[in-house]
Amino acid sequence: MHTRVGILGAGPAGLVLSLLLAEQGIDSVIVETRTREEIERTIRAGVLEQGTVDLLVRHGAGDRALREGARHDGIELRFGGRPHRIDFAGLVGRSVWLYPQHEVLKDLVAARTAASADIRFGCSQVELRGLEGDRPSVAFTDDGGARHELTCTVVAGCDGSNGISRRSIPQGARTEHFRAYPFGWFGILAEAPPSSDELVYTHSERGFALISTRSPGVQRMYFQCAPDEEADAWSDARIWDELQARVAGDGFALQEGPIFQRGVIPMRSFVCEPMRHGRLFLAGDVAHVVPPTGAKGLNLAVADVAVLARALTEFFATGSEAGLDAYGPTALRRVWRAQHFSWWMTSMLHTPPDASPFDVQRQLGELDMVTGSTAGAAYLAEAYTGWPLDG
Repeated sequence: MHTRVGILGAGPAGLVLSLLLAEQGIDSVIVETRTREEIERTIRAGVLEQGTVDLLVRHGAGDRALREGARHDGIELRFGGRPHRIDFAGLVGRSVWLYPQHEVLKDLVAARTAASADIRFGCSQVELRGLEGDRPSVAFTDDGGARHELTCTVVAGCDGSNGISRRSIPQGARTEHFRAYPFGWFGILAEAPPSSDELVYTHSERGFALISTRSPGVQRMYFQCAPDEEADAWSDARIWDELQARVAGDGFALQEGPIFQRGVIPMRSFVCEPMRHGRLFLAGDVAHVVPPTGAKGLNLAVADVAVLARALTEFFATGSEAGLDAYGPTALRRVWRAQHFSWWMTSMLHTPPDASPFDVQRQLGELDMVTGSTAGAAYLAEAYTGWPLDG
């Protein structure tokens, strides 16, 4: 088997890359260890930046996001028991869409399948070979037990934070930056009507809380907890009491209902440098992870492959590797901006376990500065809705 671009992973990065390359007449094969059903049924929240939605729509995979997703023109920051709205549309003329990641994946898989894309689901024993030469290969066992070797011109590692792509780069050839936060997010899905028209980010004496929505009848909410918290030890009543206490003030109260899913999400930041090794190019979570506070994970993956697709198009059209050489530095510039924004939102809204009264008052001063300053609010709005994305 041979293809020009071998893609590891059928997540957002791999599927969008395949879509963009196909429009330029560049063939690819996607090798994925999960089944299609596993990918489409793994429920994950999703906030799509303006640029991500525009790219999906432009390339024929965003109509359902526009139709069924919820467009939000701002968010609310609650602190001191009072609401403070950040008007995205008024400040920067941009918006975000609430549309779950697994729904994005359904749309992308459907679009690529309709175009007869070669996606190998349910693979195992995946290996990368010859990455430093001009004919690397991907060896794998398919879902029927047959062994294959796929030779490529380029390999795109889009196989997530636990994938093999990053580990295929020798340890001495990569630098990994990592930060673990001393708290996690206790997340729930509940059958209830919406409590707010927009996302609510709350700073309180008891810790952070986020009020989001999934649909008119299903709500997604989070609150800061210990990273080793046992989700099953919490009753519905205890969860609702904690959430209500964190958002209380100014007459605001949450709409409650039966909780049908709960779990604890770790908070961490990670970046691998460089994002290229020979003919291997990393994209998405395999190269970087951000805490969810800034809603950047999926959007960074799309931004990566928008840059990579342009570089590959130039390479296959002209033979020039200038774009490929610039890919990592270009992508990492956006990655580090997103890391800063995600860290900033996290540190401003979460109360560390060892926080002093000074630390809490400093956070409140920062929140007051952001919400009371047009410049401060505009920075948050610009970063949250996403920097311009070409592709």
